[in-house]
Amino acid sequence: MNLKERFIQNCLQFSNDQDIIDDLWTEIETKYSQKSRYYHNLEHLEIMFSELESVKNKIQNFTEVSFSVFYHDIIYDATSKLNEEKSAEFSEIRLKKLNVNSESIEKISQQILATKSHLKSDVNDINYLLDADLVILGKDLETYIDYTEKIRKEYAIYPDLLYKPGRRKVLKHFLELENIFKTEDFREKYEVRARGNILFEIERL
Repeated sequence: MNLKERFIQNCLQFSNDQDIIDDLWTEIETKYSQKSRYYHNLEHLEIMFSELESVKNKIQNFTEVSFSVFYHDIIYDATSKLNEEKSAEFSEIRLKKLNVNSESIEKISQQILATKSHLKSDVNDINYLLDADLVILGKDLETYIDYTEKIRKEYAIYPDLLYKPGRRKVLKHFLELENIFKTEDFREKYEVRARGNILFEIERL
C-alpha cells in the first residue's frame, strides 16, 4: 500500500468528504517534497511504515500511530527548535477537519511531541513510533553514511564550526540513553549497530 492509499484509508474511518481528504493529502505530499528536505521526506515516512507493519499486532491503535507518522515532521525547519510543537499543533487543526475525536487528536499530538526528546514512554504506541523514527541509525554503514550526508544538506545553512558541535551533542544524547530503541523488537534488530554507527560518525566529525 502506498502512502496516499494508506492516508486515505486512515481518513475514511472518520470522514467521507473526499475533497477534504484530497486537500490534506496534497498538503502532506507538498510539505514532505520541499527541496530543502533531503532526509525528512516521503521516503522517511515509507520506511517508518514498513517497519511498523512488522509489529502492527503489538500496536494498540495503529490508526493514531499512522496519523502521527504522517504529521510528525510536517513542519521541518532546520533553524527552528519548535518543529515538533508546530507539527503537533498542525496535526490538531487538520484532524479536526476530519472529525477525529478529541481524545485521539490529543494522543496523536502527544506522540508527535515525544519525537522531540525520544525518551522512553509508559505508552507502548509512543515507543513503537519513536523506534520507527530512528531505525536509520541501526541500518548498514553505507545506508547510515548516506543518511548523515542528507542530514548535513538539510543543515547546509550552518557552517561546520556550528554544525559539528551541534551534531555531536545530538549523537552523544542517543549514546547516553539506556537504550536508543525502546521496544524489544527494535532493540534486538538495531541497537548494537546503531551505537556502532553513531560512534563511527562522532569520530568523523
